[in-house]
Amino acid sequence: MTVPDGQGLREPEPTAVWSHNPMPFSIESTALDEVKIVVPERMPDGRGFFMEVYRQDLFARLGLPDRFLQLNHSRSTKGVVRGLHFQWDPPMGKLMRVVMGRAFLVAVDIRLGSPTAGRWVGLEGDAEDPRQLWAPASFARGFCVLSEVAEIEYLTTGTYNHATEGGIRWNDPDIGIDWPVSNPILSAKDESAPTLAEWLASPNASQFTFRQD
Repeated sequence: MTVPDGQGLREPEPTAVWSHNPMPFSIESTALDEVKIVVPERMPDGRGFFMEVYRQDLFARLGLPDRFLQLNHSRSTKGVVRGLHFQWDPPMGKLMRVVMGRAFLVAVDIRLGSPTAGRWVGLEGDAEDPRQLWAPASFARGFCVLSEVAEIEYLTTGTYNHATEGGIRWNDPDIGIDWPVSNPILSAKDESAPTLAEWLASPNASQFTFRQD
């Protein structure tokens, strides 16, 4: 069937840009060896983009955890700080990413006897930035919302256990996180969380004891 000139025709969509990269993830190191930034490769086309956020086989090849047991999704308003949180039984490492808005993601070394105990890594992420922050269970994690609303997803290596979760005070001066907010919106639990020194002096701190390889 023929189509009259100028009728029933659409502009062709931009050609899809598909990657043939056998490893659609890259790793960026941080000031703490155990904390990594995982960068998925985005594959855009005229409709938007596609990317692999997690793949068991490729994560294993990169030396990342390759088995996650829970996916959490958090929505918060501007100025909210959640954290610093951790869990020791089962150990809960987290792979965090911003899926809407903009947020400042943080990980802090809380290992007993660690030469880097109290040191932290921060990553400002947004929905247009595919970078993800990986931190093992022995690091406390948190975030601060920078946009009017932000949503954060995180894959975890353990399932939630209320009896073995813990927290560190968000503004502990011995850690000195350079938060982009001075008067955050906090839960009562986060506001009254112990300091790093109090955590390290507690019996449960032995759950995360630094071990030299």
